[in-house]
Amino acid sequence: MPQMSSEQNAQPVHFTRAMGLLDSTAVVVGSMIGSGIFIVSAEASRHLGSPGWVLLAWLLAGILTVVGAVCYSELSAMHPEAGGQYVFLRESFGKLSAFLYGWTLFMVIQSGTIAAVGVAFAKFLGVFLPQIAKTTILFSLGGWSFNALQLVSMLIVILLTAINCQGIHTAKFIQTSFTVTKVAALGLLIALGLFSFGKFHGVEANFSSWNAFFSPVDLRGNAIEGLKLLGVLSLAMVGPLFSSDAWNNLTFAGEEVKEPTKTLPRSLMLGTGLVCLLYLTTNIVYMLLLPLKGSATGATVIERGIQFAAEDRVGTAVAQIIFGPPGEFIMAAAIMVSTFGALNGLILAGPRAYYAMARDGLFFKKCGELSAKTHVPTFGLIMQGAWSCLLCLSGTYSQLLEYVIFAALLFYVLTVAGIFVLRKKQPDVERPYKVPFYPVLPALYLVLASLVMIGQICLSPEFSGKGLLIILSGLPAYLLWSRARKAV
Repeated sequence: MPQMSSEQNAQPVHFTRAMGLLDSTAVVVGSMIGSGIFIVSAEASRHLGSPGWVLLAWLLAGILTVVGAVCYSELSAMHPEAGGQYVFLRESFGKLSAFLYGWTLFMVIQSGTIAAVGVAFAKFLGVFLPQIAKTTILFSLGGWSFNALQLVSMLIVILLTAINCQGIHTAKFIQTSFTVTKVAALGLLIALGLFSFGKFHGVEANFSSWNAFFSPVDLRGNAIEGLKLLGVLSLAMVGPLFSSDAWNNLTFAGEEVKEPTKTLPRSLMLGTGLVCLLYLTTNIVYMLLLPLKGSATGATVIERGIQFAAEDRVGTAVAQIIFGPPGEFIMAAAIMVSTFGALNGLILAGPRAYYAMARDGLFFKKCGELSAKTHVPTFGLIMQGAWSCLLCLSGTYSQLLEYVIFAALLFYVLTVAGIFVLRKKQPDVERPYKVPFYPVLPALYLVLASLVMIGQICLSPEFSGKGLLIILSGLPAYLLWSRARKAV
């Protein structure tokens, strides 16, 4: 009898549905909470100069995030498969728009964020080990040097990439454990802050009068009014939006979620709602303990205020007020736990999108293959890790992220707009979950997000323009892969 070839004997490899409601919510929460909540309030405060308007910026960012998650819930329940947002865009607007999203995701959004969070982890480890710093040069080549901060950031990316290559069970254990730990730590910081009555150094300055609370001013003390206020508010929301980003990562891993038509919507809404509530409450604590306005030359954390917290580390300043000198180390440890969990979620999710691209013939073929042993896209994980490490070395990731915030928001807008398209194109397709108050809720998201984007275009055309250029850089790559696919 003829022998069967190894290819004929090979069984198709599928993702393992291993994540329940807790694990899925941990991916949402853990990917969102990194180091941003402890830092970005300083910049928002410098933009707006008003406690009320800073809280409004966080509130609007939270509303935008939760409404976006509600809208994505309909799409994820319709298409609970690997790739998530890439698949939603492909079904709504075709392969080109989906590819441009996937291209930007790989080049900057996911890999750049991984690099940035890896460097943040290394910086806070440097609080305990001062040798881990930019100034610790390991070797130089011409005008380029390799320092200890870059080494540690690369090592943490490599470690978590290797862990994720072991399979979804190992990755979800890390994710859930670290997410529960950091939510508990943030909750403890909030509770201690709210009950530190004798240390409320910000109450008189921030809450003594309506004028003090809700009068936006620039750093020179000039009132911000009219359309300019709308633009400044949109810029101030960039930090809160970035801190709230990555909640969509769960959709990339849709094929690894148990009972996805129920679990995906619940996890998206529970996770984003919890994080946005934590963020708003954390900022209230900041304003109770620290005056918003301060001086860049202030000698103490109170004199510097939120606006000029050392290196923008507002969370560290608050921890020092609550705990005294050990507060710096307590906060550094908390941020290390937070960034470690965020890194794991980012590393876990991204390759599932590249997998879907590759299965459509629009990315490297091996990214569309799963390991027969671990049932995860090992090649995609390694490729993402390698590119993230190169970005750590380049030192340009933070600049790229500033450019891509506009681009990421643009893709969110397109994806939510896809709900209207799919309701018309596929009216009879089963929708296990439907957006409530349709079409008002998705329309609200489109209006709010578009206003933020318009503000960024008007006041920060360089960043928004370069974000668009990063997206458009994917066009030649799309043409090459499309031709290669047709030639097969």
